[in-house]
Amino acid sequence: MSSENSVPLLSQKHSGIPENLLEKAQNAKALIYETRTKSSSTRQRLPVIPQGIERGKFFQALDELQQVLGNENVEINDKPLVDGWYMEHPNTHDMMPILDDEELVASAVVYPSSTEDVQKIVLWANKYRIPIFPISMGRNLGYGGAAPRVRGSVVIDLGKRMSRILDINPDDYTCLVEPGVSFYALHETIQAKGYKHMWIDTPDLGGGSIVGNTLDRGVGYTPYGDHWACHSGLEVVLPTGEVIRTGMGALPGNNTWQSFPYGFGPYSDGIFSQSNFGIVTKMGMTLMPNPGGYESFMYAFEKDDNLAALMEIIRPLRIGNILENVAQVRHAIQSIAVKGKPRTAYFSGEGPMPSEIVHEYLRTTTIGDHAWLYYGMSYGPEHIRKYKLDIIDQEFKKIPGARKVDPATLPKDEYFWSRDRIAAGIPDLVELLWVNWVPNGSHVAFSPVSPIRGTDAMKLFNMGKRLHDKYGIDFFPAFCVGLREMHLIVEIVFDKNDSKKRKAANDCLREMIEDAAKEGYGEYRTHLVLMDQVAGTYNWNDNALMKFNERMKDALDPNGILAPGKSGIWPARYRGRGWELTKSSGNGSEGNGVAPSMTMKL
Repeated sequence: MSSENSVPLLSQKHSGIPENLLEKAQNAKALIYETRTKSSSTRQRLPVIPQGIERGKFFQALDELQQVLGNENVEINDKPLVDGWYMEHPNTHDMMPILDDEELVASAVVYPSSTEDVQKIVLWANKYRIPIFPISMGRNLGYGGAAPRVRGSVVIDLGKRMSRILDINPDDYTCLVEPGVSFYALHETIQAKGYKHMWIDTPDLGGGSIVGNTLDRGVGYTPYGDHWACHSGLEVVLPTGEVIRTGMGALPGNNTWQSFPYGFGPYSDGIFSQSNFGIVTKMGMTLMPNPGGYESFMYAFEKDDNLAALMEIIRPLRIGNILENVAQVRHAIQSIAVKGKPRTAYFSGEGPMPSEIVHEYLRTTTIGDHAWLYYGMSYGPEHIRKYKLDIIDQEFKKIPGARKVDPATLPKDEYFWSRDRIAAGIPDLVELLWVNWVPNGSHVAFSPVSPIRGTDAMKLFNMGKRLHDKYGIDFFPAFCVGLREMHLIVEIVFDKNDSKKRKAANDCLREMIEDAAKEGYGEYRTHLVLMDQVAGTYNWNDNALMKFNERMKDALDPNGILAPGKSGIWPARYRGRGWELTKSSGNGSEGNGVAPSMTMKL
């Protein structure tokens, strides 16, 4: 398939690409379609009706909603499921499914234009007891994308018509955005306004929603990399249709909503993060001051077991802020995969690629042979950077064979330069390329949290390697190091058109979750299909936390209409009816009906 100029531009569409990244996006799209063997579905489909509502009643309800929002803003999902790709993704299902395509699928998609429209949709859902599933932009790929957890839910696509940057304050370095604002859009707007003194913090790919990424506690790679810690102020539609503003936003006429997150009384923002307790329609964020200079650096380490010593060196430097950003320690095989070529360009055998082939290829590259690469950045004027970089160099070179890679030797298409841009708050698109490792490339992530300790890093690495070998999957580990913890991000790349490969990915993930939990490692984020299992590992004191979450869910959402099952939190209507997906439950995502809910006064 030709990429041509079909990639949407940001100037044309809220979910589009900045013009300066267009060629990169066209190339990425071309590579994806070159390896795609899954045929585009042309089968006419009937919409999936959510359990608990009669088909005739469902269409009657949709007719009513069309009258409220306009016919063009209520779309029935009765067309073939088209997977698309990152920049042209679906909002009806998961474009990278672990289960069958038809498992996690929407019945319809609606497009509100305002908080008031969201209120109307919520009240409508309560009236008919129809499950709704809000998305910001639906680019949470690797964790479920735009798919609803309950089959037949109505997806609320907040991004399409709620994509305004409501405020950028150049004096206190803050902004206020709606769910449809991408990292691309905020960066481009700041640049257009000439605010050179302000940076944004961006994740690996810049096309996702700032609101959605932050609510899911995603990270970026500047010193402002903890996005949830950098937000300030939410506007939320509750499952009953009421609207609240958190923090200082509850004070009429306040002037500090984006600069002081707490306000007065209990701090409620947390219950809207990774939850199904409300729909966020506005969010404030802090922006980073331009540090007056920056310098990326990269170190190569020779052996897999150098990881233990490296983490012991990283920990005090990170806590002491000598290592300033959320840095990445990535495994050697990813140095190959991120070039965007299929694995068959290097190895055509079955099972994991042998390490000798990985290292044989790396010896021919500019970077040279290695087991691990550390990507980091130093910020500030040159003399301050030099002071910190000298300390880092002295400490890292305590590991035998460690070497600093000279950026001047690297070609402009080397992955190092993408990390350089991202760590400087400039969104990019390169990270997508390793999905081309297999035909119909899809990915799903295993993301446990651990202390920054060598023993923990090696324990997780060895566990992941053992289980990937067991299931015949190439092992892609990367450690993202925070201030006092680190996230191991393992991306399983699989062929979504091969049911055996999907099952191997699912089985491997479930076994890693179970084994990690036994060692005290819990995931910070997970795919929709895995949420029940992950939530079940946080079971201290006879599942006290889940019982608390369920009580809160039933109080805030008495009819159980908002994103049932999100983060493993099921409303009373669904509990005890087999909706949970666990290691032993099989791969059907639906349960045995729903209980009638109590009538709520609207």
